Parts: sequence; C-alpha cells; structure tokens
Amino acid sequence: MMESIKLVTIGGGSSYTPELVEGMILRSHLISISEWWFVDVPEGEEKLNIVVELAKRMVEKAGLDWKIKATLNRQEALKDADFVTSQFRVGGLDARYLDESIPLSMGIIGQETNGAGGIFKAFRTIVDYKSIIADMKELCPEAWLINFTNPAGMVTEALINRLGWKKTIGLCNIPIGQQKAAANELGLEESELTLRHVGLNHYHFHQVWDKQGNNRTGELIERFYGPLKAKEQEAVKNITNLEFPISFLRSIQMLPCDYHRYYFLEKEMLEDAVAQYREGHIRAAVVKDVEKELFDLYQNPNLKEKPKQLEQRGGAYYSDIACQIIVAIITDSHETLTVSTVNHGVIPFLPKDSVVEVSAMITSQGAIPLATPVVPKVLEGQLQLMKKMELVTVDAAISGDYHTALQAFFLNPLIPNGSETERLLKELLLAHETYLPQFQPTIAAIKEGRL
Repeated sequence: MMESIKLVTIGGGSSYTPELVEGMILRSHLISISEWWFVDVPEGEEKLNIVVELAKRMVEKAGLDWKIKATLNRQEALKDADFVTSQFRVGGLDARYLDESIPLSMGIIGQETNGAGGIFKAFRTIVDYKSIIADMKELCPEAWLINFTNPAGMVTEALINRLGWKKTIGLCNIPIGQQKAAANELGLEESELTLRHVGLNHYHFHQVWDKQGNNRTGELIERFYGPLKAKEQEAVKNITNLEFPISFLRSIQMLPCDYHRYYFLEKEMLEDAVAQYREGHIRAAVVKDVEKELFDLYQNPNLKEKPKQLEQRGGAYYSDIACQIIVAIITDSHETLTVSTVNHGVIPFLPKDSVVEVSAMITSQGAIPLATPVVPKVLEGQLQLMKKMELVTVDAAISGDYHTALQAFFLNPLIPNGSETERLLKELLLAHETYLPQFQPTIAAIKEGRL
C-alpha cells in the first residue's frame, strides 16, 4: 500500500511553489499526500493565497484527492508533519536589493549568496530558523527537513550542528543543471553519466564519468570553456557568463560551479557588476519584475499547470530536487543526488562533522555521503578557507556578536580587507535592523557612536 504523508512548505507563497507542486504530482504514483500545508508570514498572505489556489487547480486537474491548505499559523501546519520543506526569504526581495546594492555602492561584490550579501542572508535566515526548529521539536519531532532556503550550505550547517535538527538535507539546483549540461554536450542521456561532487554549496567542483568508466572531465573542460568550444555555455540566470580561465581549469582537471566566476574572475566580475549597478541594473529588481509577471499569471483561474515563464525566475529544478529527495527517503531508493549533508570524513581535509556539498546516496536514513574525488592542494586550501568562513558566519548568526561577524567579513575572499570592511559591515547591520534581533545591542551601539 502506498504511504501517505503530511507535507508542510514554509514560504508557501514563493513563486517557486508551482514547480514543487508539479514535482509531487509527477511522482503521485510513488507517494500520496494526505495533507499539504503552505505556510507564510502576514506580509506574504496575498501571494500565498494566489499560489495555493493555483496548487488546488493543479492537483484537481491531476485527479488527486490531496488536501491543500494555506495558513499563517505555522504551529497549526507543523503538527504531526512527516516532511517540511523550506523556501523562504527573510525581508523579501527588498532585503536582497540591499544585499546587492550596498556593497556595490562601495565597489565591492554585491551578490545574493556570496560575499557580504550572502553572509547577511545567512544572518537573517538562521535567526528566523530558531523559532521554526523550536516548533518542530514540539510538534513534529520525527519530521525530515528539506532546506532549499539560501545560502543553503551555511543554513544547513546551522540547522544540523547548532540548532540540532539532524534530519536535515540541504539542496541546490546547480548540480542537476550541471548533469543536464554535460549530457547535452556529450549527446548522452543524463542516466548515462555519473557526476562526482566535492566541496561546499556554491563552491563545489565535480568530475564527470560515463557508463563505460571513462573520465570525461577533461573533454568537457575543453568543450565548455576551451577556445574551440562549439557554443556559449549558459550560466545560471543571476550570474554574468564571463570566460573561465581555461589554463587554471586544465591544471585542476575539475569542472567548476558557475559561482566560481566570483572567485576565479573576481576583478572582471566586480567590474561588470559595478557597471551594471551604475546603469541601474540590480538582479533583485529584475526578479521583482519577473515575479510580478508570474503572479499575474498565477491569478488566472484557467491556469492549471506550472507556467513556462517560471523558468526565467532562476533557480529552476530546486523544487523538483526536493520532491526527488522526499520520494527517495520514503521509498529507500538509494539514488545518488548531490546535497548538503554532514561530511563524515569523505572530504578528509574538512571537519568531519561539518556540512559539505557532495554526491550522496539517499536512503530511508537520509543522505549517506559518497567518496569524493581527490582534489589538488590549491582547491584544498580554498575549501578550507571557505568552510572556516561559513563556520564563523554561523557563529555570528547564532550569537549576534559583532566581532565574530567582523571576522567572517575578513575571512570572506570577496570582501576587501581594510577600512571599508568594517564600514560595510556596519552599513548592512543598520540597513537590515528589522530582521536581525540577535544584533540589536550592536546596532544600538553603532547608532549611538559607541562602536
């Protein structure tokens, strides 16, 4: 008999929600949902209601009897939940705009999950998760938490090792995009390739192997980034597609993540971002326009499926991977997916109990990390630095300690060390005051000139 679950989605008013609903409908032959609760905050109530009405139409069209419910009462939703997915953005796109624009106004990378913007997104998200986890411990202590709230690696680190929710898996859409790109380039089915990932969320590397046991990584480096490449590779929506340094990629014999452009092409990416900023182009503003179009579509009572335009939102496949993980846990399928999970020593040069992003086997016990490729020392060093930066960021997010936050800024490779480091930190603290309760004493001290 097919198992029936209670599912809760926190951040249910997200524009991504129709993809999540579509993903579960496509797997309805493997899983049944008795109740699916979509939760949001009062500021998101209008979007929540629009999205949930669309979800109801999609489920009805599929001929399923799932009970779909919207609520602003998180406790009501969480009681006896089996799975909880999260896709929320504290402060909405206005907060993202500040994360991007304030650093850029100072000539520093402004990006949603990297650099100073990523650190502050972690600060806002992790403190909000404290009350969510407290509710889950009381109301659904056995539930699995599937987190795709960014920055997913740091948030998952906090959830598992600081807030104590061991049944957490973090995910990102980048690896599945890499699988699709490799298969397309080589003219193969996705199932004919195995990707082996090693690293951290938005800072991982991978190798590609075919079914015959051949390492196709070097070939793909040339096909994707070499001088004779057949076509321009498409980067994720929010990253300018500048050329990777091919000599470096050849030297490491590993394929990069799109976000590595910020680290391997820091000067060029900064120049491009500052130029766009001066012309009035901020990614958060673009996403606002895309979301307005999407929610106008979602309100159409005749729409009963995920609209094609959602793929322009960026982050395509996020929700679908969440569905894959839920089904894999329930069915104990042992399929391999790339997720954020506890290292358990598979990356020997990173802390054993820390969260990493690696290929893992998904079972009823959760994610079991698989052996990772050996990486050259240059990547060991970079990953050690980035993991230390993540750990210090999480410490600051939990404690609200100003000096710990300052150390995270000094560790981050995308934040220059100098007088502007502290100035940027203070400006972002003041800008995000509403969403940083843990930093209130520090913010008061800044306002009063005591810091």
